Amino acid sequence: MNRIQLYRLLRANNRLSTRRSPLFEQSKWAKGLVFFGGAIFALYLIIYGILIAMSSDGYAGGMVSLMPFILVFDYLFRFVFQTTPGVMVKPYILQPISRYTAIECFLISSHFSGYNFLWLAMFLPYSYINLIAGVGFWPVLMELVGCQLFIMLNSQIYLFFRTLINRSVLWFFPSAVFYMLPFGPLLLHFNAHTFGKLLDFYALCGRSAWLLPVLLAVLVLLFFINRYFQFKYVYEEISRKKERALKHISQFGFLNRFGLIGEYLKIEIKSNMRNRAMRSRCIMSLSIIIIFSSLTAYTDVYNSTFMTNFWCIYCFALFSVTSLTKFMGQEGNYIDLLMVHEENIIALLKAKFWFYTIALLIPFFIMLPAVFTGKFTWLMMLAYMSLAAGLVHFIIFQLAVYNKQTIPLELKVTNSSNVENGWQLLIQMVALCSPGVVVSVGFALMGETPTYIFMILLGLAFVIAHPIWIRNIYQRMMQRRYDNLEGFHSTRQ
Repeated sequence: MNRIQLYRLLRANNRLSTRRSPLFEQSKWAKGLVFFGGAIFALYLIIYGILIAMSSDGYAGGMVSLMPFILVFDYLFRFVFQTTPGVMVKPYILQPISRYTAIECFLISSHFSGYNFLWLAMFLPYSYINLIAGVGFWPVLMELVGCQLFIMLNSQIYLFFRTLINRSVLWFFPSAVFYMLPFGPLLLHFNAHTFGKLLDFYALCGRSAWLLPVLLAVLVLLFFINRYFQFKYVYEEISRKKERALKHISQFGFLNRFGLIGEYLKIEIKSNMRNRAMRSRCIMSLSIIIIFSSLTAYTDVYNSTFMTNFWCIYCFALFSVTSLTKFMGQEGNYIDLLMVHEENIIALLKAKFWFYTIALLIPFFIMLPAVFTGKFTWLMMLAYMSLAAGLVHFIIFQLAVYNKQTIPLELKVTNSSNVENGWQLLIQMVALCSPGVVVSVGFALMGETPTYIFMILLGLAFVIAHPIWIRNIYQRMMQRRYDNLEGFHSTRQ
């Protein structure tokens, strides 16, 4: 069997493994929503491609001049749509084939993924209009190919940084610095003249005959770098070569007074401190909050009333939604033990509620500089924190009924983080959008200050009523317990 035949076999096996997964039927609705979102995204790309072409004045290089901005958005979107090849490579590590063959196959597949070619929805209308406007065929073709190579190159850069971020979330900051390098002159001296000169320089690079050879050379170089890193870290994770010794055991004795809820609080605290998957989600959300609260507090980027309210909502809701996305997933590793006593699940849910409600103080303190600079008000902060503690937690806790996929607590590179089912996606969207709906309706009907007071009262009402709706969640979980147990068992690694 030659290498091309082997690549085709591995791709066929990957498609079959997806269809045979116990989560395939559950995720059909989620995939439908993703395809619908992709269609809307493509429509926006077509519109932007037309607008960029109309503003390029019949000169090539206009799209390349905007590639630094496009690549930043593309990099962030890939955290949602693209996984590392390690997720698919794991079953082939011990097979009698070349150790790099599986890695190479899936790296090549990542170059030709549907998401990469989705950007053609913007590049093709732009190129067509430029061609009609009189730009030569070869300059248009060279820019089109160059833009697509930029997207493929960005997929390899993403894989490189995502692999490192999976090992330590602190690598997100070097990746942010890397993507800020093309904007260096703007950071040193921001004005319209500097911005225009920077765009002209990148447009000139887009018209250079050296563009395609340089992009191809960098793409090949990154391919081999990713091949090495992907295999190294996947093999290390599977073989468990590095095990850290437990140096200190925290007792958290002050929680003993809360009985069974206190014991589950200890488990939740220790899980977030020790388990890589949970800790990374928490640190990632806090890092994003720090970035956007700093931009709001110390820059004039978000000065409008709409944007300041949007980021204040988003920072509180993001922390809860990100941390609780895989609700009960980690408990799937030992869910059978939790079913031994009837009230265990209720105590666990109450412990999680109080842990993540108190944890909202962390984003509250992170965003205090925006209060001191006058961007946020104390009433606004209290309103959004109360709404997140009450309404958002009420919505996101519904995932306990529908989630039935076990999440490995330590696996990072070889663990997929895709949406489990349609209910999970829908509940997350509702949890993120509901505060905005409350604020928009309140501002339109009552004004700013009465809306904030109403939000505080609404949030406190859900907090006070948490024993009622948690028991309702528990009862619905018990109605689905055999179906959920089967899902947890079938997805354990």
